[in-house]
Amino acid sequence: MASIPKSKPLYLLRSLLLSYVLSGLLLLLLSFLLYKMKLSRDQIQAGVYIIYVLSCFFGGFLSGKQLKTRRFLWGGLSGLLYFGILLLLSLLLGKGIQSGLSRLLLSLGLCAGSGVIGGMLS
Repeated sequence: MASIPKSKPLYLLRSLLLSYVLSGLLLLLLSFLLYKMKLSRDQIQAGVYIIYVLSCFFGGFLSGKQLKTRRFLWGGLSGLLYFGILLLLSLLLGKGIQSGLSRLLLSLGLCAGSGVIGGMLS
């Protein structure tokens, strides 16, 4: 039985899926900490940014490991897609962009940057 060759988009999709799984687990941990420790709004926002960084780093690392060439590019693309999908879902669910342009750009930079670093270190 011949193995089916995997394509670059499938590797990227797989790394994105695993990034979102990691995000979900970390968000569960953050919600538990919120419940137990009565975290402030700033602490919650910092936790969300940390989750973005860890998830995009992980996705970029996986993309780079799987794709072997131009790792920084695939890692950055993984981070950008992660951010883009979050933004799209937020808009589709009617939440809009409530945090303002500066926080939106910060989130974009964190996602893309940590994806690039993850890809480079893979």
